[in-house]
Amino acid sequence: MRKITIAIDGHSSTGKSTVAKQLADYLGYVYVDSGAMYRAVTLYAMRNGFIDANHFDSRMLIDDLKNISLEFRKNNLGKDEIFLNGENIEKQIRTMEVSEFVSPIATVLEVRKKLVQQQQSMGKEGGVVMDGRDIGTVVFPKAELKIFMTATAPVRAQRRFRELISKGIEVSYEEVLENVTERDQMDTSRAQSPLKIADDAIIVDNSEMNPEDQFHMILQLAKDRIAGRI
Repeated sequence: MRKITIAIDGHSSTGKSTVAKQLADYLGYVYVDSGAMYRAVTLYAMRNGFIDANHFDSRMLIDDLKNISLEFRKNNLGKDEIFLNGENIEKQIRTMEVSEFVSPIATVLEVRKKLVQQQQSMGKEGGVVMDGRDIGTVVFPKAELKIFMTATAPVRAQRRFRELISKGIEVSYEEVLENVTERDQMDTSRAQSPLKIADDAIIVDNSEMNPEDQFHMILQLAKDRIAGRI
């Protein structure tokens, strides 16, 4: 059975990572969370004083990119977690503070070039599922299956709000909604690799779709592509 490349793009908090992980587990594919990679670089920039609420020194970050090493390792449950220079930072990168600075970090051309190169290397043999903002348009423009996931901003904010609260992170729904809408604006308007729908992508609006139905629908699309039916 041939192995294909599956590219999943879309707005923030649409469940891209969740369905990508499910597909990778079911198909026995490698899962690469590109968003986690940008979050890792963001965390590195925050820790080193390159970015905060009042300034962003992109030149300092660019000059220091050579000192950033990222890799995915499986935990005891077989789930992929991201490591920054040998440190497991899976939990640290999921905070609201990191979320606030991801988009400006992702606009830096040199950062995108470094991470796209790594991502393409990870998926060069096929049998990979990757999610992010520009996977089907930039990283894997020849992917056999491209999905673009979306949902209304209030629905996405509510999902993100519940997730953060369940992790014990104190935040208001209004803060989360503001963050979601701001990220949408930055992601779609940035000069480098803006968020957009690939011409051959299948749009999935999951505003009123439960996770199980969504997974089975996308899984069937993958099976059809693998079998060459589409």
